[in-house]
Amino acid sequence: MTDPEARLFKKSPGAGAMLCFMGHSLMDMRHVPPSVRGTCRLRSGLIVQADLTQADGHAERRAAIDMLHRHSPGSTRRLTLAADRGYDSADFVAELRQMVVTPHIAQKSRHSAIDGRTTRHPGYVQSLRRRKKIEEPFGGAKTVGGMAQTMYRGIERVRARFTLTMAACNLARLPKLLAV
Repeated sequence: MTDPEARLFKKSPGAGAMLCFMGHSLMDMRHVPPSVRGTCRLRSGLIVQADLTQADGHAERRAAIDMLHRHSPGSTRRLTLAADRGYDSADFVAELRQMVVTPHIAQKSRHSAIDGRTTRHPGYVQSLRRRKKIEEPFGGAKTVGGMAQTMYRGIERVRARFTLTMAACNLARLPKLLAV
């Protein structure tokens, strides 16, 4: 039985289309507070937002904007968003700048929307190195959490399962953070 709400989506050119949803998460990459970490320089790496949408070519960018609005609505403090090159589009970068969010997005080889305002800072290179940490919970969700081929049907049920799986990834990460 197939899910009537799932959409055919191709992850890359030449790959076969599959029925799927898209999972999105927002991770905090700031330092763990000194009271928790002692003298170690651990990054929290905890997921602060998770969402699941129907698969299409713009779902990732729309979900990122929505999660940023939910995470800090009307915030005046400066946020930074690190992302892969799939997010490198002029309209997305302009919207982030309007929201007072610094876009630390990997540049496409040509026609990048990321310019010298961002790339000249040493924090840009650090963000690009750390953004790979977001893939770890997705790997755990697929292998341990059963999200590679879910048994649930309907976007709301799959979204609830995805959110609980991401919360479980946070719980699995806590002992490493607290053992300092």
